[in-house]
Amino acid sequence: MKVGIVGAGIAGLSAAYDLALARQQVTIYEAAAQAGGLASGFRDPRWSWPLERFYHHIFTTDQEIIKLTQRIGYRDKLFFRAPVTAQWWNGQGYALFGQPVTMRLPGIGAVTLPGLITTALSVLNYPGLSLPARMRMGVVGAYLKYGTRNWHSLERVTASTWTRRAMGEAVYQAFVHPLLEGKFGNHTEEVNMAWLWARLKARSFDLGYFVGGFQGFIDALQGAVERLGVQVYLGTPVASVQPTAAGWQIASAHGTHTYDYLIVTGSPQLLSKLVPRLPSEYLSRLTQLRSMGAVVMTLALTRPLTDGLYWVNMPKDQFPFLALVEHTNFIEPEHYGGDRLVYCGDYLDPDHEYFRLSQEELLERFVPALQRVNPQFDRSWVRATWLHREAYAQPIVPVHHSRNIPPFATPLRGLYWASMSQVYPWDRGTNFAVQLGQQVAAEVLQAHTAG
Repeated sequence: MKVGIVGAGIAGLSAAYDLALARQQVTIYEAAAQAGGLASGFRDPRWSWPLERFYHHIFTTDQEIIKLTQRIGYRDKLFFRAPVTAQWWNGQGYALFGQPVTMRLPGIGAVTLPGLITTALSVLNYPGLSLPARMRMGVVGAYLKYGTRNWHSLERVTASTWTRRAMGEAVYQAFVHPLLEGKFGNHTEEVNMAWLWARLKARSFDLGYFVGGFQGFIDALQGAVERLGVQVYLGTPVASVQPTAAGWQIASAHGTHTYDYLIVTGSPQLLSKLVPRLPSEYLSRLTQLRSMGAVVMTLALTRPLTDGLYWVNMPKDQFPFLALVEHTNFIEPEHYGGDRLVYCGDYLDPDHEYFRLSQEELLERFVPALQRVNPQFDRSWVRATWLHREAYAQPIVPVHHSRNIPPFATPLRGLYWASMSQVYPWDRGTNFAVQLGQQVAAEVLQAHTAG
């Protein structure tokens, strides 16, 4: 069996790995110059490690990607730490996760408390809410994380309605609304509660990263599939896709080749563009799968911006970006030539002006905000900047979203589609990209076996 895959992101590579292990002949086409998709990296000449274009980490609960690192012999390059995550409040970042707390116990000495306990203490001491509101948030948060798995009932109601009722208006305004607005902008009131439940359910206090960054892992995965005989064409956009009596024909700079099965990874728009012959009803369903884009500016600074904070959730009514991520408070700056690396990131509608502004224009928007974070910050601290934008980065998940998700198999025989739009109720990420690739590979193998 011959299988063509469009896209060498983690989903495409994971599908190729499983198919190749099953002794199928696989070819991957990737338009970019390197594999990795949204998790791919870039490198400054000063750095020994590449850096992700869009900030990345994994969780201890991300078992699919962890097991994959073991299968390809890369597990020793994965490590976990507990960097500090904070909420911006009253002119400063208030630590919620990762702030170490020690207690001195008689006969034992100093003991560092587990992350769950330190997080509970941080929430209970959060000065932006009354004590009853903090306790209510803690109880409801614990119920969502540890007490229920029934996401089907949660998708029937919006996250704003459910959390207002369960946690109260004060908690909603302080924590939930900023999170939803940061991710979904004008679509905040549409997002269903199953998405928020899954976000809390699947995440851990410790965060994982790779020696050599995520690009190191991606390169290792690409090497693993190539050793299994997979042909990976980088810098090779697909010119056209045509169904034939023999299967699916792909035309690219490497010629025209025919495959028994074709897997397209990527946005609904990409699938619609590559295969306009899909039935009109199916194409209509694809257009209903909406998503947010991502705009991230990375700054290389000559000195630290924050006092040890890795991730700071910023209120969008006060700042021009959603997340302030000081990567070098998670990973040592020595890997980046001593640079202090800061991401300023946001999720936005694809028609937002941030997708049109130049890098310099966007930096001018961000500099005053950085001065608010650290009054000593000066423009002279900025050694270099990079701007990365993707129109397809965060699917919008309304009430009863499970009804909107099409299966991997399209109405056209032999054509499969696997994208982050089908990752649900979980929040998209590298772990679920691995799972997505494995699932679509299994479905293709099953279809081939069934004839």
